[in-house]
Amino acid sequence: MGFFLETLIGGLMAGMLYSLIALGFVLIFKASGVFNFAQGAMVLFAALAMARFSEWIPQWTGLESKLLVNVLAFIVAMSLMVVLAWAIERLVLGKLVNQEGITLLMATLGITYFLDGFGQTLFGSDIYKIDVGMPKDPIFLFEKVFEGGVLVSQEDLIAALVAAALVGVLALFFQYTATGRALRAVADDHQAAQSIGIPLKRIWVIVWSVAGFVALVAGIIWGSKLGVQFSLSLVALKALPVVILGGLTSVPGAIIGGLIIGVGEKLSEIYIGPMLGGGIEIWFAYVLALVFLLVRPQGLFGEKIIDRV
Repeated sequence: MGFFLETLIGGLMAGMLYSLIALGFVLIFKASGVFNFAQGAMVLFAALAMARFSEWIPQWTGLESKLLVNVLAFIVAMSLMVVLAWAIERLVLGKLVNQEGITLLMATLGITYFLDGFGQTLFGSDIYKIDVGMPKDPIFLFEKVFEGGVLVSQEDLIAALVAAALVGVLALFFQYTATGRALRAVADDHQAAQSIGIPLKRIWVIVWSVAGFVALVAGIIWGSKLGVQFSLSLVALKALPVVILGGLTSVPGAIIGGLIIGVGEKLSEIYIGPMLGGGIEIWFAYVLALVFLLVRPQGLFGEKIIDRV
């Protein structure tokens, strides 16, 4: 039972991190109606910015306090993501208002490859580390309940709590603030939103800035765990099944979808993997997403689209 709980908790914590990346996809889709393939590249770009500015700021300023350096690096990296959001709106999305969905999709693919190359041009292509002080040592829980206790990574636990808090705040933001309601209105119909005075350009800059903030937090967490390297953008691909499962328009769906996939892939790898030769964790999420596309294309919490003729 202790081993099962250990696997379950590990899956839940991994699922929260998947949810955090998936949230970026949901935010962009809710505001622009386009699936943003650039989210993975944004995670990598933000993580590179955080890692490199953490190295450069002490050289520029002579600061020795790691906490102060990390705070300044976060502020500078976040400012860079806001500038990036403004540039994307001004140079790309602003020119494609009311265009077909495939046009916007191709635009995000172009942004993806640009960010991959531009990030490495600015910050380099080596493997960098991010150290924000999260403890690496595991801890044992429920030692009095189970023999030997349940082994839990402190780093994963803290990362999952941060991800959960951010997801909760953004869910409240969309539901209860005027800007959040404006974002939903823009997602429903660009022209109708403009006709009632909602500034489309400002809304897109806001949502890309928020998505940039989410990408930065995700990049810091994953960069702290895995190191900042090109393959970090591939981690975001695991968020694609999450949004398919939860629904492209649902923030709670991103959470539930992430937890289902995180737990499912861990349990299947441990309990079914040995019978099939292993490797289930690699493809489990995508097969599950394929099943949902066949049975319930809108996902668990997505809005079913009905075309009236």
